[in-house]
Amino acid sequence: MTCKQLQQVFPEIEQPPLQEIQDACEAIKEDYRFRPVELKRVASGYRFQVKQELSRWVSRLFEEKPPRYSRALLETLAIIAYRQPATRGDIEDIRGVGVSSNIIHTLLEREWIRVVAHKEVPGRPALYGTTKQFLDYFNISSLNELPTLQEIQQLDLSLDNTQQPMQVKSEEQETTEQIAETIEQLSETAEQAAKADDSETGEQVS
Repeated sequence: MTCKQLQQVFPEIEQPPLQEIQDACEAIKEDYRFRPVELKRVASGYRFQVKQELSRWVSRLFEEKPPRYSRALLETLAIIAYRQPATRGDIEDIRGVGVSSNIIHTLLEREWIRVVAHKEVPGRPALYGTTKQFLDYFNISSLNELPTLQEIQQLDLSLDNTQQPMQVKSEEQETTEQIAETIEQLSETAEQAAKADDSETGEQVS
């Protein structure tokens, strides 16, 4: 839940200031720091969840396994997350292969990406960006919390770099694969945390 939603729980004449609510949430977050459950701030607000280091144990209580996504899907999502807004053509230029319509459809259906605009070139291709649902799923509150490209590999993925195209494409593909592995690890951790979250509370408190 967001602080605004929490504020609306109170009668109008008794509603505390938003800052007071946020301070209270941060105090609760601090109080839970050494407990197995934490109050986590994500893009859509605050929510209670099992701590990451315990989530893999709690997830064993569930027979259902987290969905496994193809490397092509993870690479596509990684490029959009790090290079947004990006067109389908941009993604194909970096990966060096075509992007299946099913991949784009799956990402849109999961509400991890959305069309943010259309590029002003012939055909006006869609420009894709990530969503709040993407941030929530990967257990982060902003894109700034994603590992930086420098942390993954000291490479420049600029689409505008036209020098040594074959070498640049090879480096871009290598970096994209590493980013995709990072996204996959975040995905597995998030799935475990989500299952643990459901077993503990079944509710979200932003």
